[in-house]
Amino acid sequence: MSTPNPAMARRILSLLDLTSLNDTDDAAAVRKLCALAVSAAGRVAAVCIWPRFIPVARSALLGTGVPVAVVANFPAGSDDIGSVAAETAADVADGADEVDVVFPYRAFLAGDVDTGVALVRRCREACGSRVVLKVILETGQLGLAENIRRAADMAVAGGAQFLKTSTGKTQPGATPQAVAVLLDVIAEARARGRSVGLKVSGGIRTVAEASALLQQYELRFGPQSATPATFRIGASTLVTELLAWTA
Repeated sequence: MSTPNPAMARRILSLLDLTSLNDTDDAAAVRKLCALAVSAAGRVAAVCIWPRFIPVARSALLGTGVPVAVVANFPAGSDDIGSVAAETAADVADGADEVDVVFPYRAFLAGDVDTGVALVRRCREACGSRVVLKVILETGQLGLAENIRRAADMAVAGGAQFLKTSTGKTQPGATPQAVAVLLDVIAEARARGRSVGLKVSGGIRTVAEASALLQQYELRFGPQSATPATFRIGASTLVTELLAWTA
């Protein structure tokens, strides 16, 4: 694992989906979060918030070029395709640039092999050509590598543009083992001409942890292969340490 340094911290910052998904969040908290999105060290890849704060975030980020990401079907991962698609469509209409939707992992674990693809496909349609769709697999709950692999394949088949490890609301979150499975799926998708990225999220609290996951990605796809278009790190408190390293 690489030792954290200012250059590494700045690079991780550029890949960060700066996140706040607390039940207590309000407009003031979102504005405070957005104030951290651009600094002397650079700008983050996106700010990820509850959908109800889209107008607040768009106003706070106006002119920065930082996208607004929101969550859908979060965190429970319902299997109600129509409801989740409608939620996604509403987020897009309200001005979201990216949507992180939770895969119906409970239904999948109960043996439902159809709903996952259909739900992702409907959300992809709702996003249209402008809005990025990330699919949260909740890998810690899927458990076995075989389950993670099958769910990831379903998400890709449905049109996911990013595979994301976790909501951060269950344990474990992002693990090297789960990431290794997702990297296999992503590599195979790219071999078929599909551009699929990876978002690691869930329990990433230090620069060292983020650096290790970034290194794992680049050992697979090559040095400097991680960009905001291909690799994201979802975290809430990590930004404080990143900014301290770059000061």
